Amino acid sequence: MPEVARHHRRTALRVIVVAELVIAMVTAATVVFAYNRIDSGITAGEPIDHEVSRPKPVLDTSELNILVMGSDARDCEGCDIDKEAGEGGSDTTMLIHVEDGRKSAYGISIARDILVDRPDCTNGSETVPGAQDVPWNEAFALGGPECTVKQLEAVTGIYVDSYITLNFGGFKGMVDAVHGVEVCIPEPIDDELAHIHFDAGTQTLDGDRALQYVRERHSTANSDLGRMKRQQAFIASMIGKVKSADTLTRPDRLYSFARALTGSIETSPDLASAGKLVKLAMSVNGADLQHIKFVTAPTTDFPVGDPNWGRLRFTPDAEQLWQKVTDDEPLGKLGKGAVSGSNPNGSKDAAAANGLCA
Repeated sequence: MPEVARHHRRTALRVIVVAELVIAMVTAATVVFAYNRIDSGITAGEPIDHEVSRPKPVLDTSELNILVMGSDARDCEGCDIDKEAGEGGSDTTMLIHVEDGRKSAYGISIARDILVDRPDCTNGSETVPGAQDVPWNEAFALGGPECTVKQLEAVTGIYVDSYITLNFGGFKGMVDAVHGVEVCIPEPIDDELAHIHFDAGTQTLDGDRALQYVRERHSTANSDLGRMKRQQAFIASMIGKVKSADTLTRPDRLYSFARALTGSIETSPDLASAGKLVKLAMSVNGADLQHIKFVTAPTTDFPVGDPNWGRLRFTPDAEQLWQKVTDDEPLGKLGKGAVSGSNPNGSKDAAAANGLCA
């Protein structure tokens, strides 16, 4: 498949992914308010077949690692938003690390085209053989979330406590439920091919316009990593909107927001009920916006002439990042330029580099 075609279906899910998980986590009231409705819309996936052991027991306030994945399948209500057939692959992977004490968290985006060695895994009764130097997202396409979790543990050495898989279905409804999300567009967008047009400046996008914004790829920076940063900024802004008084004091908006999640979530068995999600949400509800950050796993291109040219590989800094997670440490210098709930565009230099308002 041509590179442009492969990239075409990636964008919207990167926004849906952590938006649904983190907002549900840090906004316990959303989950509590629609307890019964969400409970009936959660699908339990297969248990995790771990590659590594958890370093210490899990307590109600101890650190957690939750892997969030987005599927490009279109077999759900609202999932045909781009009028294209999905391939069942993973459009995004983000590891959410909730630090000990549950007062802060950071998300690490992993690009789908990074080449890794995939271990053998099972998907139900099916065995999926491992392979070397294969794109990250193949694990999901071949073996579902269980194989992606096992791949992450094998590549990073990080123990994954739980996973959540999400689809296209809830995105537009979530944005509309909170009466739009504010973004800042540094330059006008005039995409004649996709018929997407935006003026420059700060503006509040409804569900339809938000979907256009996160999927736009022709007139703005088109790199996979650049899009991830812009979408992280959108997620951060949405989290701020959901945690604001305009949403938390409006039961109708909370209910609409929770309803948008229904049917779009599949989790590992340990999270597959509203009660379990409520407990998780309550445990991290004290995290404030400045302590919810998003970064991208460090990567570099293969050199021109290399057989893998055009793909990505992790840099040595990625190993340091995995160790930060394992040791339950803050991001430190690896969080330079990170976006957060209180600063969706990140630092001035990072914003300029990522096509955001500085």
